[in-house]
Parts: sequence; C-alpha cells; structure tokens
Amino acid sequence: MAAPAPEGFRPLDEKSLVEYIKATPALSARLGNQLDSLSIKEVGDGNLNFVYIVIGPAGSLVIKQALPYVRCVGDSWPLSKERAYFESSALKDHGRLCPDHVPEVYHFDRPMSLIGMRYIEPPHIILRKGLIAGIEYPLLAEHMADYMAKTLYFTSLLYRSTLDHRAAVAEYCGNVDLCRLTEQVIFSDPYKIAKYNRWTSPYLDQDAEAIREDDILKVEVAELKSMFCERAQALIHGDLHTGSIMVTSDSTQVIDPEFAFYGPMGFDIGAFLGNLILAFFAQDGHSGEGNDREPYKKWILKTIEETWNLFQQKFIFLWNEHKDGAGEAYPSDIYNKSGVQLLAQKKYMSNLFHDTLGFGAAKMIRRIVGIAHVEDFESIQDAQKRAYCERRALECAKKLLKERCQFESIDQVISVIQEISV
Repeated sequence: MAAPAPEGFRPLDEKSLVEYIKATPALSARLGNQLDSLSIKEVGDGNLNFVYIVIGPAGSLVIKQALPYVRCVGDSWPLSKERAYFESSALKDHGRLCPDHVPEVYHFDRPMSLIGMRYIEPPHIILRKGLIAGIEYPLLAEHMADYMAKTLYFTSLLYRSTLDHRAAVAEYCGNVDLCRLTEQVIFSDPYKIAKYNRWTSPYLDQDAEAIREDDILKVEVAELKSMFCERAQALIHGDLHTGSIMVTSDSTQVIDPEFAFYGPMGFDIGAFLGNLILAFFAQDGHSGEGNDREPYKKWILKTIEETWNLFQQKFIFLWNEHKDGAGEAYPSDIYNKSGVQLLAQKKYMSNLFHDTLGFGAAKMIRRIVGIAHVEDFESIQDAQKRAYCERRALECAKKLLKERCQFESIDQVISVIQEISV
C-alpha cells in the first residue's frame, strides 16, 4: 500500500508544473511571464527526485522536486522529502562562498519540497559523461580545488567561532535520513549480504565475497563511519561525485547537494578524487581500435594530482589570510609564531589527506559491489571486460583504504594507481 502524501505536498507532472509556475511569481518572472509555449523535459537520473528543465521564449530554469521515498526503489523505501530544504540551504550557503561554481536558487517551496534554480545550459554536460567520452577539461582541477577550498574552509572552525559553528551544525542536523542512507550504502551494505547489493556476476562473485570477509578492511571502514557520523568539520556537499558536476571547457558547476550536512572535509574531497580514479580504471573498457585511451588516462591522473595540490595551496592560503580572524580552531594569541602555525597546518593537512584517501576508497568500493553503480563501468557492454576494469579499481580502493595513513603525497597515490593499471 502506498504511503499517504505529506500534508501540502503533491508530486508534479509536466502539466501541473505549468500551473504551478503560473501561480509562482518568482518563477514566472524568470521566464519573462511568457508561459504559453513552454518546453518541459524531465531529466532526473531516476534515483531520488524529479528534475524538470523548463525553457520558454524569454528564459529558462530547472525545477527539482524531492519525493517522500527513494524513486529508484519505490515507496517501500521511504525517505524524508525534507532533503530538498537542506539542498536549497546548501546551494545558497555554498553559492555565497563560491558563486562562480554553484547555480543560483530562484525559489524554494518547503511543503512541496521544490526548488527552482538556474538552468545550466548547453554545452554544459554532466562530468561523468564527459569522462566516458574522453573529453579533457583543462580548468577542472583549478575550479574544483577552488570550490572545495572555499566551501570547506569558510564553514569550518578555522574561520568561524565555536558559537557560529555550533549554530550552523544544528541547522543541518535534521538531514538525518540522507546521512543514514549514506551510512548504510557506503559503510555497511558492501561489507555484508544486503538486499540491494549487486556486482558484475559471476566474474566478481569472489571479489565481493573477499570484501565481506576482509576483517582489516571492515575495521578500517568502521573508523571512517565513526568519523562520518561524529565529525562536524565543515558544511560538505555530501555526494560530490562526477555526476554532481556539470562542465564545459571553461565552466564548472556543482549541483545536487541534497546530502549536505556538517561532516568530515575528506568525504567531499575523497568523493571527487575517488570518482576520478574510477573513471581512470574504466578507460580500458572504452578503448578500442582508433580509440586509444592511454593519453586520456594520463590526463585523468594529472587532474587528480593537480586537484589535491591546488586544493592544498588554496586552503592554506585562506588559512593564512584569515589567521587573525574569528576562527577558534587555532586562536592567533596561542598560535602566534610562524613555526607553530606551520606545524599545525602540516598536521591538519596530513590528517585531511589520509581522510580523503579513506573516504574516496570507500566510495569506490560501494560503486562496484553496492546498490548504486557508475555509468563509467555500466556503459561497458562486455561484462567480462567490465569486471576486469572493476577488479583493478577494487584492488586500488582496498589498498588506499587500508594503507591510507602510509601515504605522504598525492604522487605516491598516483604511483599506486599506475602500478595496478599495468
């Protein structure tokens, strides 16, 4: 039996959406109030929400509506539609900090769980699709490093007082359903027999079993799960994979922060880098006669390296620039010598690097043996070839996760990826 619709909520279709827009001045004005010949297309990926692109003769926008259940499963898996509130809030908060890389929110309707926002027009495409197609994005590392440095630094105790930080943490504590979903699908389900787990069977049957039987891996994952649940370090996007980024050669836009909450910074950085590593290992499945992917694989590795190095530079720059400000993590009257500040920064960034590797690896594992896979691998039609690519990605992820604290630089990570890919 279907769950009753929450009070004031009704899911919209293309016809009822037009009526909704007509009744909402903030949206109709964005379309120049010319609403008689609108083009509406539903483009949601099918996992959680409805997403509509609305184009008229005098403007365009996107409407995103959260459903009170997991769309790809059905109403047997209920999910709070309040996630739309947290997505809208995160878009606004991150947009203030990094407006060049976050789309503007025009309208939010909490009872309807509906967001109206900027339409990121063509030629923007989802980054994951560009990676599958072998397209290079020369500014991707620079843009993502900028986005992550600003959104993470300015929402942390490095910049804020504990009073302001606790108030902001409390504001996002209500996004519990999405946090619970993350805990389940990333830190729990891949390590046990779970209803929705799947993998490229029969080729990866033994690999999936090996993960379930790897005691060291499970102990390390438990540590990451505790950190995810307990460490309110910064306002993180919460789902920063290559499907949540839209790109052109000179533009990068981060979308879909419905999983946003105050959590560990490394979860965001790891999600992005981990998905680039998945894209790297998927390339051999897309190569063929007249389609040599070796140069592109080198570009992906370069992007991984540059993203971390640029992020670290930008993050430290912000820290130094605001070291005498209100931030209470390292008060300037205590950390008042260059030597002690450098020592604090070195330790902080080392810990963040290790967190990044651990969370990135956990995200990689769940995309191969968990519920939601990635198109990078799924679009490889030959199952045996797909499994070959996935197995090497799993090998890399396990090594990074279990040995993360032994890595001292991103160069060492690149070397491991290269060794496994040979």
